Amino acid sequence: MKILFTDLDGTLLNNQSIVSENTKTFLNDFINAGHKLVLSSGRPLNSILEVKELAGLNYPGILIIAYNGALIFDCDSKSAILEKRLPLSYVSYLQAQAKSQKLHIQTYTDNEVVNTADDEEIRFYRRRIHLPLVLADDYASFLKKEPLKMLAIHLKDHSRLTDFCDSISDWAADKVQYIFSNDYYLEIFNKDAGKGNAVRYVCDHFNIPRSNTYAAGDAQNDISMLEAAGCGIAMLNAADIVKKSADAITVKDNDNDGLAEYMRTVL
Repeated sequence: MKILFTDLDGTLLNNQSIVSENTKTFLNDFINAGHKLVLSSGRPLNSILEVKELAGLNYPGILIIAYNGALIFDCDSKSAILEKRLPLSYVSYLQAQAKSQKLHIQTYTDNEVVNTADDEEIRFYRRRIHLPLVLADDYASFLKKEPLKMLAIHLKDHSRLTDFCDSISDWAADKVQYIFSNDYYLEIFNKDAGKGNAVRYVCDHFNIPRSNTYAAGDAQNDISMLEAAGCGIAMLNAADIVKKSADAITVKDNDNDGLAEYMRTVL
């Protein structure tokens, strides 16, 4: 059995956020050959389930790695097999730091996105991530359960996000991971989460040798996953830092079935 861990945006999905017919045909063949598919994304679980449903990916045995590895979900049993949440004290600290820098930062319940206002950043985010929005001034007081991640967003000036990283770096060292999923989004999650750790957990859980694994992605938050898999695949459209961490680079980009074309050549 081979196992494919694939990112969604910029990788499995084309630029219209759709799984193309050519890629769907490859996935059908891949599953019918007895292999295993894992959808791995920084997106919340319900957003990944929406993509899965719209694409008709109704195969048995699919796993989902959501929130950058903070949650691993078994679609057959409809249950989590791993959760790595953020303590509410961390949520309070990060919200206060972001507020002091006038930086947008949001968090999540298990089914909703939580923000302080219906602002420009949350409207941009929800164009693709179709979660209900709830408003709260103090996240830690509002949340009934520790969240799986937080997300800082700045749509105009990437340096505002890198400055925020610098401001929390000493505090974060033994508490959280923070990494970019694109130039606008800074993902913040449990230090023991991450897509790479999720790959290792899934392989151990299902007793699959990592030499039998492929992982594909395009962004910085995919690097740990590419490094953990037996074969790490960077998309042609991937950031240069991702390509440097990969074992292979696709010939075509995500808008031209690059992942499907590459996987056909190696299987």
